[in-house]
Amino acid sequence: MTTTHSVPEGSDPPPQGGGGNPPSESELEARSAALHDDPRFKELRSRLLRFVVPASVAFLAWYLLYVLMSAYAGGVMSTEVVGSANVALFFGLAQFVTTFGIAVLYSRYTNRRFDPLADELREELEGAAAVPGARKGEDA
Repeated sequence: MTTTHSVPEGSDPPPQGGGGNPPSESELEARSAALHDDPRFKELRSRLLRFVVPASVAFLAWYLLYVLMSAYAGGVMSTEVVGSANVALFFGLAQFVTTFGIAVLYSRYTNRRFDPLADELREELEGAAAVPGARKGEDA
């Protein structure tokens, strides 16, 4: 007998084959609540904050410098560097370069330090572990 489950828009369908029925909505909520106390989840949040907070502070300081220089250091910002291109133009273009640079660094950081642990926790939350209730690496 085949049972169909509706999948919320924007989410992946449950894994197919040998794993039994996907967990119910209430079971997922219970697992999710328990996950918040898991040390691996706390480590995951910590890893995210270790990148996001310093990168955000640095970029906002960099942007604030640009704004303040534009408002109060007009003489410096209007200095021509190449032809009619002045310091303000290059400073503004550097803002775009910085934005893309942070995005690339964030992507690399998450692929290396964040995604493997997040995938492990998601699989456990969704019940993709081979033995229900057992964690990877535990002895039976």
